[in-house]
Amino acid sequence: IVGHVGDGNFHVMIPFYQDEPELMTKVKSFSNRLVERALEYEGTCTGEHGVGLGKMNYLSVEHRDSVDVMLAIKKALDSKDIMNPGKMLYGKAPSC
Repeated sequence: IVGHVGDGNFHVMIPFYQDEPELMTKVKSFSNRLVERALEYEGTCTGEHGVGLGKMNYLSVEHRDSVDVMLAIKKALDSKDIMNPGKMLYGKAPSC
């Protein structure tokens, strides 16, 4: 674990070989449980590094109604979904 725990942020780095499917499943499961625990304690799914593809599904869990506002802004500014398509919000609120 690394980070700046004094202000509530820590980062878990788990080194593993991605070509080991069983290990990959365990790492993803651990990461999901860690995020879910943080949200249970009114924490966040991510820190200063942004949401990223790995935690995008937790955005709607953490921010609920705000995701609809984000989607409306995205649609107003990028109605053809040409700016970074499929990378943020999937064009709709994802579910976990």
